[in-house]
Amino acid sequence: MPDSDNDHGTWLRRAERWVPSTRHRIAGADEDGSGASFRVRSPRDGRELAVVADAGEPEIDRAVHAARRAFDAGPWPRLPPAARGQALLRLADLIEEHRCELALAVSLENGKPISEAYGVELRAAIATFRWYGQLADKLHDTSPHTDPGALALVTREPTGVVGAVVPWNFPLSLASWKLAPALAAGCTAVLKPSELTPLSSLLLGRLADESGLPPGVLNVVAGDGPVAGRALGLHPGVDVLAFTGSTAVGRHFLRYAADSNLKRVWLELGGKSPNIVLPDAPDLETAAATAAWAVFFNQGEMCTAPSRLLVHSSVAERIVDTVVGRARALRVGDPLDPATEMGAVAGEARVRAVLGHVRAGQEAGARLRTGGARLDRVPGGSYLEPTVFDRVTPDMRIAREEVFGPVLSVLTFDTEEEAVALANDTEYGLAAAVWTADLGTAHRLSRALRAGTVWVNCYEEGGLSVPFGGYKQSGNGRDKSVHALEKYTELKTTWMQW
Repeated sequence: MPDSDNDHGTWLRRAERWVPSTRHRIAGADEDGSGASFRVRSPRDGRELAVVADAGEPEIDRAVHAARRAFDAGPWPRLPPAARGQALLRLADLIEEHRCELALAVSLENGKPISEAYGVELRAAIATFRWYGQLADKLHDTSPHTDPGALALVTREPTGVVGAVVPWNFPLSLASWKLAPALAAGCTAVLKPSELTPLSSLLLGRLADESGLPPGVLNVVAGDGPVAGRALGLHPGVDVLAFTGSTAVGRHFLRYAADSNLKRVWLELGGKSPNIVLPDAPDLETAAATAAWAVFFNQGEMCTAPSRLLVHSSVAERIVDTVVGRARALRVGDPLDPATEMGAVAGEARVRAVLGHVRAGQEAGARLRTGGARLDRVPGGSYLEPTVFDRVTPDMRIAREEVFGPVLSVLTFDTEEEAVALANDTEYGLAAAVWTADLGTAHRLSRALRAGTVWVNCYEEGGLSVPFGGYKQSGNGRDKSVHALEKYTELKTTWMQW
């Protein structure tokens, strides 16, 4: 984007002119449903962005039946894989064409800086649809070796209707992680975004239909979890349910599957990721700067946020001082200002929850080094200071519970064994990091850590070719990479004897 189109004033004018999509997208058409609605407010300034159609059981039922018809009788699962791939590439091109509008929607409804919405969120969504679009026709069935009198074929076939339920922190990129492989495999889908961030997903649904996807292949319905999410989880017409969100809600979806048709449920849940800094880290300044960037990126509202910084006691003071300095220097401000580095957290409920954790840390005896208070950046908005605690012990709430906000807990250790024990002392297992210059130590610790992703001398690096998911109560299954297709396909063996 030219610099002249990427200044604060330009984004403010775009926001004033913006008219959001507010109706469900079912079978290729807008639908108001029963007429019920809910209000979407921006954490940027608290103002109402839109009144959105609210899905109940009837709307979910219509969306699932539309996806069912598109799968059972429509062309999508029967298209040559290359044709499905071309459709996903056209959708990626449309997302690119509407990138400013989608980024604006994400920033306004979510509170993240516009530079991250445009440059990180939309880049990820576009790249994901392109990656799976290019992959669609490159998957091959196999013919295992058999006796001369028989032929065996092993084929992967699309599972059917996929229900995708995604959270508010990355509404488009996480939706793309579910939808792109599901559609590439030949499935049809019903997407339910968070009630906090439905506007970007409703626009995505319109773009999907404009891209040439047959009606009913991708349906988008807006509604809350207890009603719309529950209805989708219980619906017998859904074959697969893919969810990203809290561990508590993930348990509900497992129960819904048990109480309905035993649909597959794939979960990417919470995290309390450890970031281990050893004294022989290649560059302690880089380790500290990366720790500060990663934990405050996206306002700390990330399941992979390295919210537990585990530092060797011999370098702890130096590392913590650097992290505190970086936290104090962060530019917290209007999400629509491209210079903003940390925007608004996702509304008043999130402000109260994060400040509750801050109070719990102080009451437990942790030392508050910086932050811990609300900020007034845009009147009516939900802004918090980047917060750092040290002298944290493993039994404290801030060391055990997922805060999902800009709060870092620093713990110290003296041996590698102690570091691994601290890192694994959690119900979660989504991500971890190790900073060391010794290759043997890197291999040894990365194997010992019970996490789905381990970064060495970096954080939040990777690409679409590598899988993403967690151990333990961080969930099951994997997003991204070829492995994601396993969630949306069935393995069939055909044995022919003569």
